[in-house]
Amino acid sequence: MTRIGSSDLDVRPLSLGTNSFGWTSDEAQSHLVLDAFVDAGGDFLDTADVYSQWSAGGFGISETIIGSWFAKNPGKRDAVVLATKVGKGQGLEGLAPATLREAVDGSLRRLQTDRVDLYWAHADDETVPVAETLGAFDELVRAGKVRALGASNFSGPRLTASLETSRREGFASYVAVQNLYNLVERAEYEADVADVVVANGLASIPYAALASGFLTGKYRPGGTVDSARQASASAYLDTPRGPAVLAALDDVAAAHDVEPATVAVAWVAAQEGVVAPIASARTPEQLPRLLAAAELELTRDELSRLDHASR
Repeated sequence: MTRIGSSDLDVRPLSLGTNSFGWTSDEAQSHLVLDAFVDAGGDFLDTADVYSQWSAGGFGISETIIGSWFAKNPGKRDAVVLATKVGKGQGLEGLAPATLREAVDGSLRRLQTDRVDLYWAHADDETVPVAETLGAFDELVRAGKVRALGASNFSGPRLTASLETSRREGFASYVAVQNLYNLVERAEYEADVADVVVANGLASIPYAALASGFLTGKYRPGGTVDSARQASASAYLDTPRGPAVLAALDDVAAAHDVEPATVAVAWVAAQEGVVAPIASARTPEQLPRLLAAAELELTRDELSRLDHASR
């Protein structure tokens, strides 16, 4: 188990992303994924109020599906650390205090729970003074609706400003960071966020550990995949880095007799400050390769090869 920053939340080193729930996985399939994840020892769920606003299920469908799973499985709520987000939903954009208060109540209602364990600011909002946002988040923590706070998609300087404001005002502080970070998307996080994470003892919980499925290895030059993520994943093939990373993943995966996806998640997990990479599964059959990453220890040479290929 690993502690999320300075909070009292302990998790296993993998977070299940649920943006596919209600989009590429219907409710029944999503419940099977949740069953399989928890039965295998998984305990960290990541969702957002906006998931999956772009799908037929619409705004809040992922939270609604998780809530119906809790209702069907008494006791499972206490078995998981539950994270959701605020700030990107239609009509609930930004981080104004009134928005946070309205959004958290909607999330609690859909999730059929009395608290959010980790509540993420889904994106920075420079139109609202930092102290106003953090003051409202602090109210939610004091009210018991939220246990801990996280910042997603923040730059290093804005994250630093938020941490300094919390210290100065005595507000609950962000304990975790969720930014895009994987073997083919490294530059932005490593440029100015990673150092802030380490210097302040924050937990990094990167999203898209598999780069829209590209790092599973199923997207190859000249091939097509029947997937809603085909366009975004295949775009990595058009960069010099994409094929080089796949080649390195193939070799390391073969050496350990695991799938490329397992190696890709294990690489993210091995980076300083990272507590639990986020990866999604559309079906229960996709879970073992993700869960196996927690048991895979990459050698120094393997980490170096992956690092070189991904630069």
